Amino acid sequence: MYNQPSISQTYHPMANHGIHGNLLEVTVVGCNKLKDTEWFSRQDPYVCVEYGSNKFCTRVCTDGGKNPKFQEKFVFSLIEGLRELNIIVWNSNTLTHDDFIGSGKVQLAKVLSCGYDDSSWPLRTKTGRHAGEVRLIMHYSNANNSANSYAPSAPTYGASSAPYSSMYSAPPPASSMSYLPTTSGAYSLPTTYSYPPNTNTYPPSAYPPNLSVYPPPPYPPQATPYPPQTYGSHYPPESVYPPQPYGSHYPSGTSYSGVYPPTY
Repeated sequence: MYNQPSISQTYHPMANHGIHGNLLEVTVVGCNKLKDTEWFSRQDPYVCVEYGSNKFCTRVCTDGGKNPKFQEKFVFSLIEGLRELNIIVWNSNTLTHDDFIGSGKVQLAKVLSCGYDDSSWPLRTKTGRHAGEVRLIMHYSNANNSANSYAPSAPTYGASSAPYSSMYSAPPPASSMSYLPTTSGAYSLPTTYSYPPNTNTYPPSAYPPNLSVYPPPPYPPQATPYPPQTYGSHYPPESVYPPQPYGSHYPSGTSYSGVYPPTY
């Protein structure tokens, strides 16, 4: 009754393992804002869903026009590595070939991982122009089982990464302990507290005693030479010459000389 263009099938290497043979339910809800291929009457759309070698088509929505409704469900047996559906929308004709309205691809990643997907998918003409959209509701009952099969892999990576981080974190405390003995010996205090007291003790204890010791000794010795200058004061003893009045005794000596004559 109608001709259908061949649609290439795309396979993805990153397919979910363990889905082969499981059932996928696809409900074609309807289409919105379809391209109108009729000039004088309302078009009669229908939708074909292809997955692998399986293909299902909805009934024709007579006079559905641009917004036909279908509410038809199809069940597909999943194929390992095939993660998309092909959607083709046609306009049914009685006397001529059916008119191609638009086509699109539906990705199964969300429904395979979550188990449910209710989305509208865009349709394109043969020239790539927008031709409306189709709404699908998909169910996959084995989503939890496939997710659980991969669950152990995630914790193993997390567990392996945790020990490595702990191993690298261990050396820092060892290094901090090595610095503690070099300080004043207060192991109970962190290194940050041991360093300040050392710096505080060195300046006050060292500098004040040095300043107090060195200045006093030089000043007294310098003061001592000045008193020795009093030795110059001994020069006054030379002023003993005043006792030279004793020299005046020499005249008296002369008086004694007067006594000497009797010596002869």
